[in-house]
Amino acid sequence: MSKLSRLRVLILALSAFALPALAQPDTDGRFTIAVIPDTQNYTDHTHQKVAGFPFDARDQLMQQMRFIADNAVSRGGDIVFATAVGDVWQHPTIDVDPDHAGRGFSARPLPAGSSMEDWSRRVREIEIPAAVEAYRLLDGVLPFSVVPGNHDYDAQWWEQSWPRDMTAPEGDLRRLGMIHIGGLTAFTEAFGPASPFFANRPWYIASHDGGADSAQIFEAGGYRFLHIGLQMAPSDMSLKWAETVIHAHAGLPTLITTHDFLDKTGERRAHPVVDIHALDPFDNSAQGVWDKLIDRNPQIFMVLSGHHNGQSFRTDRNRTGGAVYQLLSDYQDRKQSVIDTGLSPDKAVALGDGWMRLMTFDMGGPVPTVRVRTYSTHYGRYASETPRYAEWYKSNEQPQLSDAEFLAQDEFTIPLEDFRSRFGAEATALSAAR
Repeated sequence: MSKLSRLRVLILALSAFALPALAQPDTDGRFTIAVIPDTQNYTDHTHQKVAGFPFDARDQLMQQMRFIADNAVSRGGDIVFATAVGDVWQHPTIDVDPDHAGRGFSARPLPAGSSMEDWSRRVREIEIPAAVEAYRLLDGVLPFSVVPGNHDYDAQWWEQSWPRDMTAPEGDLRRLGMIHIGGLTAFTEAFGPASPFFANRPWYIASHDGGADSAQIFEAGGYRFLHIGLQMAPSDMSLKWAETVIHAHAGLPTLITTHDFLDKTGERRAHPVVDIHALDPFDNSAQGVWDKLIDRNPQIFMVLSGHHNGQSFRTDRNRTGGAVYQLLSDYQDRKQSVIDTGLSPDKAVALGDGWMRLMTFDMGGPVPTVRVRTYSTHYGRYASETPRYAEWYKSNEQPQLSDAEFLAQDEFTIPLEDFRSRFGAEATALSAAR
C-alpha cells in the first residue's frame, strides 16, 4: 500500500468516530471568523524596546490576540474560529536547510560583520517566543489555525543565479532577484500537531508535513465547517493530502487558508521577488493550487491569504459552477502607529497598526451573507470609523483608487447565493455531518 493510501485509510478511520459537539454562538445564525494578517513586523527583534525601538511592537500582536480571545464564543462573544495567514515571525534561523543543500542549493554569503549564529539566537529568543506567547491567549479558548509564510521557513536567501537589483521594474524578475526558502523545523516545533496548542484538541483533525499543513473543524450557524491550512506554495503531496481530508469529510463547507494566493490587484499571482514556484518545480503556484485542488473540489467555497501588502477580493466559479470567494488581507506595511510617536514618515518602519479582518456570517436569512470589516485593535475602531483612513494608507497600497473605493476594499458584504443549494439547510447539514 502506498503512503498516500495508508494516509487515506487512517483519515477515514479517524473520521468514523463522532466528534464531540463544539461551542456555538447563541445568536440567530450569526458568527464571526477572525483573520490574522501577517504579523512578522510585530515580532521582529529589531522592533522592540531592547533594540532601541520606541515601543515593543509585539504588544500590538498581543492586543490582537487578546481581542479575539475576549470576543470568542466561549467568553460570550461571537468569534468561533481564527485563522492566521502566515509570516508569523520575521527572520530565518539557518542559512540553508539540509534538503536544499542536498539538492545543490547554496546560501548567499551574509553581509560583512553579520553572524547567522547571532541572528538565529535573537529569532529563537525574541521573535518565536513573542509569537508563541501571543497565541497562548487563544489556547483553549477557540479553534484556530496557523500556516507558514515565507518568513517562517528556517532558511531564506537570495538566489545567487538571480542578481538582486531592487531598482528594477516589478516585471523584470531577473533584475529584481529572487528569494528562496526552505525548512520548517522551527515552525512545526511551535505550531505542529504535538504542540500544546493542538495536541489532543478534538477540533484539530489532521496534519501533514509535520503540521505545515493542517485541518480543523468548527461548528457555527447550524453548520459544521472544515478548514484546511496549507503551507506556502504547497507541493503536490500537500494538495493530495488536502483532497484526502476533504473526501473524508464529504459535504462540509470548506475554507482554505494559505499564505500566498491573491495579489492586491486580485490576481492569482506571486510577488515577483518571492515566487517560490518559479525557482522550485516541486512547489505549486497560486494558479496551480486552484487547478489541482480548489477548482476540482466543490466543497471549497472560500480562500483566505496574505503576503501581498494590501487587500483584494474576487469570486470565481469552480468546475461544477459553485462560487469560490477569495480574499487577500495583509496590513503589515502600515506605520501610522510609529508616526504617532513623533517619527517622520520616511523614518518610521511598518508594523501593521493592529489591523485585522473580521468576517461576520449571517446564516439566518434566505441568502446567507458575510460582512467583511477591517478593525484595528491598536486604534480600537473599524476602518469606516477612522476619518483619515485613506490618507494614512491609500498612497502606499492602492493609490489608483478614490478614498471611497479604498475604504470599500475593507468593508463590504458577500452574498453566499449558492450556499444553501450546495450545503443544504442548517439542521440537515449539521445532523448529517455527525
